[in-house]
Amino acid sequence: MSSMSLNHRRPEIPQQSGNYTPKPPQKPWSLTKPVEYLCREQRVMFVVIGMAIASVFFFLQPQFITTTVQLQKSSSGYQGSGIATRKQQHVGGVISPGAKLPLGLQRKSLRVVVTGGAGFVGSHLVDKLMARGDSVIVVDNFFTGRKENVMHHFGNPRFELIRHDVVEPLLLEVDQIYHLACPASPVHYKFNPVKTIISFSFFASTNVVGTLNMLGLAKRIGARFLLTSTSEVYGDPLQHPQKEEYWGNVNPIGVRSCYDEGKRTAETLTMDYHRGADVQVRIARIFNTYGPRMCIDDGRVVSNFVAQALRKEPLTVYGDGNQTRSFQYVSDLVDGLMRLMESEHVGPFNLGNPGEFTMLELAEVVKEVIDPHARIEFRENTADDPHKRKPDISKAKEMLGWEPKVSLRDGLPRMVEDFRGRIFGDRKETSESAV
Repeated sequence: MSSMSLNHRRPEIPQQSGNYTPKPPQKPWSLTKPVEYLCREQRVMFVVIGMAIASVFFFLQPQFITTTVQLQKSSSGYQGSGIATRKQQHVGGVISPGAKLPLGLQRKSLRVVVTGGAGFVGSHLVDKLMARGDSVIVVDNFFTGRKENVMHHFGNPRFELIRHDVVEPLLLEVDQIYHLACPASPVHYKFNPVKTIISFSFFASTNVVGTLNMLGLAKRIGARFLLTSTSEVYGDPLQHPQKEEYWGNVNPIGVRSCYDEGKRTAETLTMDYHRGADVQVRIARIFNTYGPRMCIDDGRVVSNFVAQALRKEPLTVYGDGNQTRSFQYVSDLVDGLMRLMESEHVGPFNLGNPGEFTMLELAEVVKEVIDPHARIEFRENTADDPHKRKPDISKAKEMLGWEPKVSLRDGLPRMVEDFRGRIFGDRKETSESAV
């Protein structure tokens, strides 16, 4: 048997002559193939239909935006701050008036901190912010605030309450800061004048404690900061009515100076942070405000008159009763604060009702509403009591589109109803506990 030799080699393929090219030679471009592709299976018709749908969408987009905004307003119950009342957009955590809100995009819920949020004005502001859909953090030490003012928000996941004094540092992550923390009534700020000063100014190298802490927070986290100042910065004014450009006539060593000078210093620091640290700030100068949830015995004239009339006590008028004040209802003030916060204007802005009343005229209005037989008792006037106080709100009208809507005769009965329930409710509880 002859042996067979096996050859495992592959037969070699002779290489083709010429240079190797990985790409085939390009054919000249022709218009016929794209046209044939579009004409097959009615593709041209679908392209035309798509263009028509896109045109209709962009043509009707403004109407869709308007409808969406109206639905958001009606569902949230929010009226009057200027947010989402026109085409708007969210930029840096703030809704800019006049910008465009994309279709189907709801307004972003903001995180807002309100210092002094359990107080009279603060609690009404919290109500409005919650109704708008924001998440609200209330910071209050309850020196003048009352937990009852915000208890109806307990259990809401968008609401937080922190017992804290603003003279101590606070770390939070928020978009906006409403700084209302300070005793505002004579009874409270005269009770502890040093505490009142510290709440807004501390005469040391840092110059401010309460406002400094909140401005420092605004700087660190990039939040917008609103300072609630006061008409007291005008002191006993030599200009009437008072405009924002007026520098005031304040006694720096008087019994009221702890409040007056504290607020003036807070305004100074706020503007320094704005100019030097580029913090977004807003300044509101608040004139006399009244309404439900005021402290019953806080020494302010409206609450004094209402409480005295309900208790059948004489209405105490200090001096001759010819000194004047202007009274705004709390809902008007809250509307003005929110408009200012959302605007692009720093201020300061006067927020008050230009309707001017003497103390005797106010006493007569209270008598009409509560007890026509109430009598008036005159007492010696207090030190540094301003003789006239009336805001010029032309700047707020022009730049914020804001002016008060509730007259004294319309707003006072709402306050009387709240006071009546609290005064006589307290008396009932006291009598029951005595038994």
